[in-house]
Amino acid sequence: QVQLVESGGGLVQAGGSLRLSCAASGILVKANVMNWYRQAPGKQRELVAGISSGGITNYADSVKGRFTISRDDAENTVYLQMNSLKPEDTAVYYCNVVRFNTYYWGQGTRVTVSS
Repeated sequence: QVQLVESGGGLVQAGGSLRLSCAASGILVKANVMNWYRQAPGKQRELVAGISSGGITNYADSVKGRFTISRDDAENTVYLQMNSLKPEDTAVYYCNVVRFNTYYWGQGTRVTVSS
């Protein structure tokens, strides 16, 4: 079955960086569109970044130029490099893949950015 396991969250000061990882099993990340979502307290879950099987990336306007999504096919892992972090980036970050109209989610990793 599909399993997504996120890691790399933590507490960081504004302006700092974090790299999130999403280790996948049951699927090949290189063969799927892999996404990062986030959910801040009291807000809806929102798409942050995605990477297609062909390596095409897309980003939410709020993170363009600061976040980079990538993948390591050998490790079957997707990454989210987050630079110049802002307090408004505080959220739980989730890895996601959609297969046959089914949404798969990891357990999430919490990112807290202090001002």
